[in-house]
Amino acid sequence: MTLSKHPKTLLVIVAEAVLESRLVRDARERGAQGWTVTEVHGGGHEGVREGAWEADRTVELKVICDAAVADAIAEHVLATYAPHYSVALYFSAVAVLRPERY
Repeated sequence: MTLSKHPKTLLVIVAEAVLESRLVRDARERGAQGWTVTEVHGGGHEGVREGAWEADRTVELKVICDAAVADAIAEHVLATYAPHYSVALYFSAVAVLRPERY
């Protein structure tokens, strides 16, 4: 059996948990058809975020979509939230089955 794979872009946004509902809303408004949110913790340039208390929680939002949609979401997040919140973004090329879902 040969699988029919379709190219898409995975956009991952790691941000303060207080932004979760806004990030999901903004992603949907820019064309994301689906998303996954998980609570995460870790450390980096801005220090350690252990999630030990409410204001220290971090979420990871993953969106698989067309490259133009990923770019639009990322541009909005950088302009709107990055100046005021801890936000990290990255892209990966992925291949999906059932492309109509993305």
